[in-house]
Amino acid sequence: MLQVRVLTPRQRCEAAVKAIEADPTTANLVILRGTALDGKGDVLLFDVARETANAIVDALRSLGIEDTGSISLHDNVTVISQAADQAQAAAGGHPADAVIWDEIEDQAQEDAELSWSFLTFLVLATLIASIGRYVDQPILIIGAMVVGPDFAPVAAICLAIARRRWSLLRPASVTLLGGFALATAIAWLVWAVAYAAGFVDFTAATSGPQTQFIVKPDAWSLIIALLAGCAGVLSLTAAKSSALVGVFISITTVPAVGTIALTLAVGAWDEVRAALVQLAVNVVGMIIAGTATLMVQQRTLRHPRKSLVAKARRHQVKQATRRRG
Repeated sequence: MLQVRVLTPRQRCEAAVKAIEADPTTANLVILRGTALDGKGDVLLFDVARETANAIVDALRSLGIEDTGSISLHDNVTVISQAADQAQAAAGGHPADAVIWDEIEDQAQEDAELSWSFLTFLVLATLIASIGRYVDQPILIIGAMVVGPDFAPVAAICLAIARRRWSLLRPASVTLLGGFALATAIAWLVWAVAYAAGFVDFTAATSGPQTQFIVKPDAWSLIIALLAGCAGVLSLTAAKSSALVGVFISITTVPAVGTIALTLAVGAWDEVRAALVQLAVNVVGMIIAGTATLMVQQRTLRHPRKSLVAKARRHQVKQATRRRG
């Protein structure tokens, strides 16, 4: 169950209450009169099944509550309530399969913005990956994959395309590509200085059978990227963070970036091109699969209680007509 908190202007409170009470998957409604918006609004608290949260949020948004008030969603770990149990049973399905689109879009908006923490983790992951390639240690490559934060902007790009949230596309793309460019530049500078000082051996930088897959992109690279993109998006929409770790370990983006930096520093242009291809294949594959997965979820997870939106709007019109009369 989710707990929903609504801050609504007084004139829209009754319409909101009607919309909430019309949905059998809601429970435990609490109305606090005159306690919000400097005494000019009310607070509504209620529980709703995750499977139908999108419908009730859409109904409340259709009333224009977000313009002068707010709608907040909170995950309840445990709700001990017979009414909540009945609401959950009325929803059908499984809570883990529910996709709360407003929640996903809010997270994507945050992930689309370039931040120092994102850049720091990406640079560190790139350095770890380049060292892993140089010493030919797969364990370091895996560690770099886990540290790398690059799937977040990839998921934001997928959401922007699937949900037509075009305002997300540009910042997410800048975050992803700009982050890769900066991480490559910093790692290249470190390796270039080390190579000029004689600390780096050309042969070691361009060979290593255990990590050779990074510079050997093939059909399997695309297949893995497609599967990882699908799994990654599903793990985010279903809030399965443990599954997301597995996605990080399966994609070869950060190892490719680290290898690009290393081989640029020593002038191994063939490996630079191969690692670039590996990076492109992984990013494109994840975007294609992630976008397709979100589109399928939109089609298959639609709920018949979307009619609540229409009911809420009709009630608002009736209230406005009575006030004018």
